Amino acid sequence: CAGLALKGCQPFAYTIATFSLYRPFEMVRDDLGYQNLPVTVVGMGAGVIYSTLGGTHHTMEDIAIAGAIPNMQIVAPCDPAECTEATKWCATQKNGPVYLRIGKAGEPDLTKGAEPWQFGKIRYLRRGTDVCILTYGCITKMATQVADQLQAQGKSVSLVSVHTVKPLDREGIVETLKRHKHVIVIEEHVPQGGLAPQTKQLAWETQATCRLDTFTLKDEFIHCYGSWEDLLDAHGVSVPKILAKVA
Repeated sequence: CAGLALKGCQPFAYTIATFSLYRPFEMVRDDLGYQNLPVTVVGMGAGVIYSTLGGTHHTMEDIAIAGAIPNMQIVAPCDPAECTEATKWCATQKNGPVYLRIGKAGEPDLTKGAEPWQFGKIRYLRRGTDVCILTYGCITKMATQVADQLQAQGKSVSLVSVHTVKPLDREGIVETLKRHKHVIVIEEHVPQGGLAPQTKQLAWETQATCRLDTFTLKDEFIHCYGSWEDLLDAHGVSVPKILAKVA
């Protein structure tokens, strides 16, 4: 892919995320990052979507790993429509390498009627005034269910797709911290290096006064056999557990 990019092509490297990013990490770092080439590394089935295949197929740390590489951009669409927009952007951008973090198949349409997709900017899927949920990727399905439950309780809820994880829309996130009394981060990633710690950092730097709750995967390998939802629940991330904490 690096060679093709040097010849003017716009290559995509596509496979399961642990094998597109983890196994060839030195080549991703040296051939793509160091030379700042417009290659898209597609990590398919990110997070714990490949639940029954075990830890070798679980990509729980990929945002931290990809995000640590200079020049690397990270895009994590939440549904097929966002994935289409992100792919079109990746096929034409010349900024440098991209890690495109996607699901597997059959994800629901969550962005119908939302604001237009724009690289580097957070995207409101719905706007409210009381609570704001920040999320990205396939777990946005769960975040949507949480938003629905909070709205049923009488809360006015914003739901935001932070599809561009790097470079992060710092101004957009700071604005959500200022405009809402309560901000919730839900992500399918370990506690280090993801959206949750970056949001906490921004809250500290701007002296935000809102309540801030974050939900991530645990900092451990969960030896649990089951569905994607079973794995998330074992990590402490489920609609009932989130609602119990934020109630």
